[in-house]
Amino acid sequence: MPSSAAPLPAHLVASASLFASADTLLPDLLAVSLTAIKLLRPIYGSGGDIQDFTLEYLNPAAQRMTGLPERPGGTIGSHFPNVRTNGVFDLYQRVFETGEPGQHELSDQADGSGNYFHVAARRSGDLLVVSFTDTAAHPRTAVELALRDSQSRERQALTDAEALVQVRTQALETARAETDAQRHSLQALIAEAPALIARLRGPNHFVELANERFRQLLGGREMTGRPYRDALPELTNQAFFDQLDAVYRTGETYYGTEIPADLDRHNSGELTTAYFDYTYQATRDAQGRIDGILLFANDVSEQVEARQERAVQQQQLGDAFEQAPVAICVFRGPDYVLDVVNASMGEMLGYPPAWLKGKPFFAALPELVDQGLRTLLDGVRASGKAFVAQAQPIQLAQHLPDETGFYDFVYQPLRDANGNIGAITCIATDVTEQVRARRQVERLNQELADTNEELQCSNEELRANNDELAHSQQAVLEEAQRRVSERETFYQVFEQTPACIALLREPEHRFEYVNAAYQQLFPTRRLVGRSLAEALPETVKQGFVALLDNVYRTGETYFGQDLPLRLEQPDGSTQDVYFTFTYQAYRENGAIAGISIFAHDVTAQVRARQEREAQQNQLHTLFMQAPAPIVILDGSELVFQLVNPAYQLIFPGRELLNKPLLEALPELQGTPIPDLLRQVFETGATYTAQELPLMLARHEGAPLEEIYWTFIYQARRNAYGTIDGILAFAHEVTDQVQARRVVEASGEQARMLAEELRETNTQLTRTNVDLDNFIYTASHDLKAPISNIEGLLHALRTELPPQPPGGEVSYIMELMQDSVNRFTRTIEHLTDVSKLQKEHGQPSATVPLAAVIEDVRLDLAPLLKQTGGLLDVDVRATPLVTFSEKNLRSVVYNLLSNAFKYQAPERPARVRIRSRTDGDYHVIDVQDNGLGLDLARDQYLFTMFRRYHTHVEGSGVGLFMVKKMLENVGGKIEVASKLGYGSTFSVYIPR
Repeated sequence: MPSSAAPLPAHLVASASLFASADTLLPDLLAVSLTAIKLLRPIYGSGGDIQDFTLEYLNPAAQRMTGLPERPGGTIGSHFPNVRTNGVFDLYQRVFETGEPGQHELSDQADGSGNYFHVAARRSGDLLVVSFTDTAAHPRTAVELALRDSQSRERQALTDAEALVQVRTQALETARAETDAQRHSLQALIAEAPALIARLRGPNHFVELANERFRQLLGGREMTGRPYRDALPELTNQAFFDQLDAVYRTGETYYGTEIPADLDRHNSGELTTAYFDYTYQATRDAQGRIDGILLFANDVSEQVEARQERAVQQQQLGDAFEQAPVAICVFRGPDYVLDVVNASMGEMLGYPPAWLKGKPFFAALPELVDQGLRTLLDGVRASGKAFVAQAQPIQLAQHLPDETGFYDFVYQPLRDANGNIGAITCIATDVTEQVRARRQVERLNQELADTNEELQCSNEELRANNDELAHSQQAVLEEAQRRVSERETFYQVFEQTPACIALLREPEHRFEYVNAAYQQLFPTRRLVGRSLAEALPETVKQGFVALLDNVYRTGETYFGQDLPLRLEQPDGSTQDVYFTFTYQAYRENGAIAGISIFAHDVTAQVRARQEREAQQNQLHTLFMQAPAPIVILDGSELVFQLVNPAYQLIFPGRELLNKPLLEALPELQGTPIPDLLRQVFETGATYTAQELPLMLARHEGAPLEEIYWTFIYQARRNAYGTIDGILAFAHEVTDQVQARRVVEASGEQARMLAEELRETNTQLTRTNVDLDNFIYTASHDLKAPISNIEGLLHALRTELPPQPPGGEVSYIMELMQDSVNRFTRTIEHLTDVSKLQKEHGQPSATVPLAAVIEDVRLDLAPLLKQTGGLLDVDVRATPLVTFSEKNLRSVVYNLLSNAFKYQAPERPARVRIRSRTDGDYHVIDVQDNGLGLDLARDQYLFTMFRRYHTHVEGSGVGLFMVKKMLENVGGKIEVASKLGYGSTFSVYIPR
């Protein structure tokens, strides 16, 4: 028997102490006893009454009689269900409550014993001791034995059933215990989970369970037992309740990723936005019907806001990069792939940044391959040392064939974390205008000297060379026509440009011209012919008229950067519009006659910039490598947060970094600079200074010199849009200022030269009239003598006896006839040229181009047959052209006849005529495979009496006349040729 058996009553313990082997006597007595003994412990209800008894112990006899183990567990009610009806339970309850022993005779056969029992009971402390015996030891009759056998079988069947019930009961209790344990574990897990968990019940989503994390999110708000809509009313109109309804209706799980929710997190009525990943999953009952929803969510606000902040910072970085006043790009890898390109660089190279990005630099701009830039980049990549270029000549595809740009740039290697060069930064500035201004000054001085020399000998040259005078006259006429054409071109450009352009005249600033874009700003107002103050009275009080007055008075150009103009609308409201503009004086006869306005509506950019944060410290590397001075001033104290080397060179040997502006540079006290910086910091408005002179040393220890700077002060904003610093960009413009001053100083000389040129033009005009008279007289008066000479030659041939072929007389007669013929042709050409000079008013008509070409082809049929030539015509692109039909036929005839006459002897002549449109022109291309031309002499190609090949009959007048006929109507002719391969003449006829 186990040692943990229940203690015996006190009087038995006392009796047992009489025996020396008391520790083993009681177990032995219970073991050998033929009487069944069991110990019971009462079970009390909530009212204090006994509900049942647990089976604490059975001795061996009891075990044999009941078939139960020594410590069976359970209650007598579960093991012997009939005890409440056969009086046994009443005996046990009475004896335990009164403390009085009791007995009971039991004849009920349903108690599991299979016999008649005698039951005795006594209370012992907290236990009830029960003995029971059956009547098996008494003699039995045959009837009794038969009954006993029947009862035994019944008892066995009952025992088996009870055993099965007991096993199932124990399994059920075990499962219930495990379920309870799992429920407690799950509840503990939910309570301690870092996620938000809630169990919603029913179609109204009653909150059955919500963990502490969920309650903490809502400031400790009580949720359990309330409909979810009542627990979180601020979610109304935020789609969450509709999602829950859909999950409960369909059973389909809903997944939300980084969804914003406006919550009252402090129960103050103020909503704040948080972001969540969440799942709504339907739960089902035993029959598979949806009975609720399990809500599982994670607060991902921190990572979403961090990503958004990074995106804002990246946007700020990109904006600052795009708005940088210098061109910037980054080359990556040995092929120099354009990894980063800002707008300034794209504009400089002539291509959109998006098109350039990802392309190898020299594949995107093949014109740079042979200009030495790859060698420079390879050198920087190999040595790791920066390369600095100043006024480097570079020709880009956007330049004209004879145009070259000049650029200051830096190639700076970028190293990775391991110190390896992974990329090269290029920061460039277009200094073409500086170089051109400097060269213009030099060229102007040279031209002035040359012009003075030319003027001194012009009279002698005019008398000595009539042809040169005619050429000079033509040049002047061409220049006048070019200026007229330029004015027309400028007018068309002004009308079609999206920029706002206006011309103001006289001190009252009267509108003389406004383009469509400028008029669109004030659609309901009449501008032209009215003064600015009359047409736009709001500009007076806003200071724009004062700016114009200053420009008109001083002649100094005014540059306005992102300046606001408050416009009054027809309905009485006002609208703020921002412009970047220039007020520039224009002169007539050396005096200021008015002011030109060039403006761009930058309202969208300004407002976008006002809503964005200023650039961040991520631009540190690019700023430090920039050739232009750049600084970042931090906070309201304007502390030097970043100083790039170019800026530090302005103040050599002085410590600036991490010092307030006036502490680092106390000499700025009392200058406009601190006030300008404070104004930018307080207002956020960018300030631009143009050509500010400063006394600075270019190198440490060098003397001070006057250097001119154009700089920009731009507000920097943090992630919340608050101004927290200022960025300053600077660029040296000393060369431009000095060049402009030289040009202005030369103005008087230029005006004197213009007066001399007007006198020369008058003299040329008179000479041209004399030349026309001479040509007319020569062509008229020489025709009769030449005709007489030709008649005398004919009479001489008649009078002379027949001459043998090859004789001297025959040879002399042929030479004389050839001379007469050439003289006759020369007179005819002079007559044609004289007529052509006066054909500016030649009427034009719509001419079918194909018909004219076919007419010329028929005239040239003998020449085509003689040369074996082939003419290929395709003019479908321009079937009709507007031109004088006679002149068009002359142009086509001259070009086709030349193409066949000057064929290459080693191949048949092949000539193609194609037509196309190019802007405002119809273009006719005549391409041949003939001898070709040396274009190094192109300047003389269209000169009168100029010939390149003398083996074919010709006068050298045809191309001159073609050029004149085209120029008379505003057209032109161009040629492309390669010696030995052929030529292409392109005729441009205005549309």
